[in-house]
Amino acid sequence: MDQEGNLLTKSTTGWQRPDDYEKVLERAAEYGLKTQMVVHITDGEGSLTNLLTNKPAMTKAVTAIVEEARTYQGVNLDFEGLGLQNKGEGLARVRDSFTNFVTLLSHQLKAANLPLTLTLHAPNSAYQGYDYQKLGQVADEIIIMAYDYGQKPEPADLVLQAVKSASALVPPEKLTLGISVPSETPESLITKVGIAKRYNLKGIALWRLGLVSDDMWASLRTCVVAHK
Repeated sequence: MDQEGNLLTKSTTGWQRPDDYEKVLERAAEYGLKTQMVVHITDGEGSLTNLLTNKPAMTKAVTAIVEEARTYQGVNLDFEGLGLQNKGEGLARVRDSFTNFVTLLSHQLKAANLPLTLTLHAPNSAYQGYDYQKLGQVADEIIIMAYDYGQKPEPADLVLQAVKSASALVPPEKLTLGISVPSETPESLITKVGIAKRYNLKGIALWRLGLVSDDMWASLRTCVVAHK
């Protein structure tokens, strides 16, 4: 998405919608898998901030997302980079602007019977522009991006801190632990899954499937139960 509220099929950061994406949706349906439309934008050069402070752009964005999402079984909003340089009242305004957008989108999606997932920076990250408590009241699910702390594998104590903070503000059954595969080992994956289990989270989210090695899959099979 761009700052004017237009949905894009190619982004400036290299992500794009594959030409044959419909075939993926068809195959997912054959296996009974639910799919979500991911909408991604970062606050590079203020793009996301500009979107969230422009009412016509927000209205356009919500309308476009809801219309396109009818092809899927939900929406995953991945709006990254908010709150890095903000403090005090400025940070409060940033948080309120994002919560306002999510609320507008959620109401429209509920009318279309489509759930809303938010992929958010962790509460203990450098990006503090996300009001977990209010967002947890609006969204159906929140994926905690508990990574990019600067060490590999991701420090278990920081991941634990992120999960504890989020769980204090959002019902655990709405929370999913995001795991960055390039930052992990087969052994550390088990630790991260254990944290999600300990706090009774909804599950885990792996970024991304194409990077999961055979050894990692083997580790996951020892500690993850798939729900049908």
